[in-house]
Amino acid sequence: MPKNEARLNRINEELKKELSQVLNYELKNPNVTGMLSVTKVKITPDFKYAKVYVSILNSKSVNKTMEGLKESSGFIRSRLAKTVNLRITPELVFEIDDSLEYGARIDSILKDLNINKEDKEN
Repeated sequence: MPKNEARLNRINEELKKELSQVLNYELKNPNVTGMLSVTKVKITPDFKYAKVYVSILNSKSVNKTMEGLKESSGFIRSRLAKTVNLRITPELVFEIDDSLEYGARIDSILKDLNINKEDKEN
């Protein structure tokens, strides 16, 4: 693994930790509802942008929550600048991470298949 890639991974993990903190405890946007968890952060090699993958549970409206995050990105970025020591604080791009829902759907399909298989055996 190249030296720079190791550094990017460390920065991604640090950003993920700090973003989770800001989103769950400091963000006061009324449009952001439900339980948010930052699943992954990918920063570009030039540190200008960071893609933030969020998983949203129990939200009134996922679209409104995503809009609220985009609206609040300036505040979130300023909080990051105070806690993460980078020369450039990256611009945040929020994406929905639906891998948890996808996994749950696959689980239920596998359970259905297993139940059907057991029914045929009996």
